[in-house]
Amino acid sequence: MGAYLVRRLLLMALTLFGMSVLIFVMLRLVPGDIADILTNASGISDPKEKAKIAHDLGIDQPILVQYGKWIGGLARGDLGFAYVSEQPAIDEILPRIPISGKLAGMALFFAVLLGVPLGVISAVRQNTKLDYFLRVISLSGLSLPAFWLGLLVLMGSVHWFGTIPIYNSDPHGFWDDVAMLGLPAIVVGFRSSALIMRLTRSSMLEVLRQDYIRTARSKGASMFAVNFKHALRNALLPVVTVIGIEAAFLVGGLIVTETVFNIPGVARFLVEAILWRDYPIVQNLVMLIAFVVVMINFLVDMAYMALDPRIKYSD
Repeated sequence: MGAYLVRRLLLMALTLFGMSVLIFVMLRLVPGDIADILTNASGISDPKEKAKIAHDLGIDQPILVQYGKWIGGLARGDLGFAYVSEQPAIDEILPRIPISGKLAGMALFFAVLLGVPLGVISAVRQNTKLDYFLRVISLSGLSLPAFWLGLLVLMGSVHWFGTIPIYNSDPHGFWDDVAMLGLPAIVVGFRSSALIMRLTRSSMLEVLRQDYIRTARSKGASMFAVNFKHALRNALLPVVTVIGIEAAFLVGGLIVTETVFNIPGVARFLVEAILWRDYPIVQNLVMLIAFVVVMINFLVDMAYMALDPRIKYSD
């Protein structure tokens, strides 16, 4: 187990290194930079002024030098300065992380809370009217784009309640967070819940046909014990994988939802930084997302051992 963890941590470090190189190179391959944007926005046509801006920002240096400074600063906890606001990048990023984290966490909680039980019910009641109804709901969730569903929610709220449920203040406390982020979380988590429900259903149907399930029923075990204690635990492995994938998707996939509901989170800020070619912000935010995704995959692998004792990561 110890050797596996060492190998896995080294692989994670190598993955993050590759991501850092890819992020850095791709940003430099995009036509235009912050100096072009600033000079065009201010109407400056003097090449000397543009060169001075590029020199002040350090983007006229060789790419290897720029990369070395970024990685060195990242190792020291120095994320550099944002080009647009001229504030430390960490001061621009840190306040937005809890907002996106809460939104993604609430969306995932809603998806699991709704998707897993309904998937079990749909499998147990296979080919009944309830099963057909739940399958239609799941297909609807997979078919409806989150931004379109969000716009429908906004229009419905205006029509019925006369208000727009957008993020317009700083919440204080758990219930304020729920009030501000609950509706956007449901909107973005609806698709994930539909995917989890369909996978739970198919995995449960496969497990319910196993011999040990028939043995448990013949011994007089209750329906709840058979379905949730025996069958669900063995059906959860692929479901956990999908939950991990959806959690990773939610980390960086909240761009449209945060824009529609006016939520000042990380994803929305990342798009704004890309438009301005604000390299320090973009590089650090994408690296943060990559780190979270890598950690989620690691935690999913660790969860396999807790769910199935037969799985062992040998040294």
